Amino acid sequence: MTRTSQAAGFSRRNFLGLAGLSVGAVAFGSALTGCGSGAKSSGGAAASSELTLPTFKEFTGITADYAGNAQGLEAGYINMPKPVVSVTGKPLTGPVTVLSETFETMAPAMTDNPYWQRLNTALGGTFDMQIVEDIGDGYPAKFATILASDTLPDLMWIPPNQGIPNVGPMLEAKFQDLTPYLSGDAVLEYPNLAALKPDSWRTAVVNGKIWGAPIPSTPFGQVMVGSKNTWASVGGLNAKNADEFMEKAKELTRPNEKKYALEPAYINMLHMITEWLGAPNGWAVNEDRTLTHLYERDEYVAGIEYAAKLFAAGVFYPDVAVTDVKSKVVNGTIAAAVTAGPRDLKGYRRLDPTHETEILVPFSFDGKVKPTYDMGYGTVGYTAFKKTDEKRIKEQLALINYLSAPFGTAEYLQKNFGEEGKDFTFDDKGNPILTEDGLKNLPGVTSALNIMASPESVLFNPGFPEDTKYINETEKKLLEFAWRNPTNGTYSDTNAKVGPKIQKPVRDKTIDIITGRANISEFADVLKRWKSEGGDKMREEYQAALSKDAKVFTNK
Repeated sequence: MTRTSQAAGFSRRNFLGLAGLSVGAVAFGSALTGCGSGAKSSGGAAASSELTLPTFKEFTGITADYAGNAQGLEAGYINMPKPVVSVTGKPLTGPVTVLSETFETMAPAMTDNPYWQRLNTALGGTFDMQIVEDIGDGYPAKFATILASDTLPDLMWIPPNQGIPNVGPMLEAKFQDLTPYLSGDAVLEYPNLAALKPDSWRTAVVNGKIWGAPIPSTPFGQVMVGSKNTWASVGGLNAKNADEFMEKAKELTRPNEKKYALEPAYINMLHMITEWLGAPNGWAVNEDRTLTHLYERDEYVAGIEYAAKLFAAGVFYPDVAVTDVKSKVVNGTIAAAVTAGPRDLKGYRRLDPTHETEILVPFSFDGKVKPTYDMGYGTVGYTAFKKTDEKRIKEQLALINYLSAPFGTAEYLQKNFGEEGKDFTFDDKGNPILTEDGLKNLPGVTSALNIMASPESVLFNPGFPEDTKYINETEKKLLEFAWRNPTNGTYSDTNAKVGPKIQKPVRDKTIDIITGRANISEFADVLKRWKSEGGDKMREEYQAALSKDAKVFTNK
């Protein structure tokens, strides 16, 4: 099979949570959207619910090999189609300054980067992007410093999971309201932005206004995966109930051979277990429109108890500091791991082109309860514009329109692969393969580009058509049990300020119970602390902004 390099997107640790990585996460993405902290007085929640979102007009320039749908199923392509043009003319007439982040190795600077210079030519002006590395407090620290300086770049990426408080007042004071240019049919002036789905746009609405174009990502959340070869000896990774899964895990665990069934990411594994138990995705909407958090549900406690039984059976890999989990899944040392989503199978293919990965579809814990599947947030934030004049706003919207060009367009190819013969070559199937220079110059830049503007996600595994088909078919099965966090697209200032802080003791106690260092009876006290230190306040804020379309939760 032919192996094809793809330009880098966003993939590292900060965004795993967006795909449902953290079972204890309190609506990561919600830290930046919905209503401001003064929702009750300002009417932000009501205004956001009444806003006319941009008109959706699907991109129809190419036809997928495997169709997607409005529920989130991602369209799949066996090979890249012959590129079609989606933009007329060059968007820029002069320089533009940008702040973004990369999740790849830093690329050469613009002055030393031929790919970046060719991108400038294609755009019609100097794309002066300040790129922050994903190290330590990198982006949040840089964002805060620039915000305080009052010398803002033209465009700033607003991340959805890095705890920026008081978002509503910040946007009102520093950034441009784009509602007149994007609401309703106004967006049709920018066809690639009109091709972004309504669910994506909701994440860019604050105080009843649109503050930027959203950056879509896969709408699917975490899944458990394992090597087909490893699990074949016990009848496959999928099981009919939790008892059968336990027996399979025990059978695959052979400490004398240094083989273990599960990676020691206890919180992630617990996330999978609570889905088998039919738990909600973050928050559950009750009949009276109040909210109950996952931590408060019986399913969470039952999940901890089952995970503790798995630990007692010795099926977890013993080194919690293990970092090369994918490699250990490929070589059979670890039988199953939890990964960011179904499309992440390509990470295993990169390590071994012959490796086949199986995805676990949530099953009923006891054969009676209906399982759930947690969809991810679906975007990685939005790019806001600093306040400026109308001519400049329209030029920058044209730029974002270009950078949001769908898969299969000439603009997508230019942005993600550069120029044929210099940055990439086509294989015999028409798929782009990065050259040696492309591998050096593109990933650090394209990662930052895709963080600030992207089209709706698609499945594309060039050289491995069977993977694209398998993922598409598995996504259909996952959608049968899918639930979205009802607070996605709403804002809690308390969550932004203290969410991660008050979540940590809950996670720590959860891990202590799973690993036998604490008793399940101790969970009640840590839950009480979580509620009093911010959980109840978050509930109030989310309830005030709860969408009328949010479904009442049921696992019956």
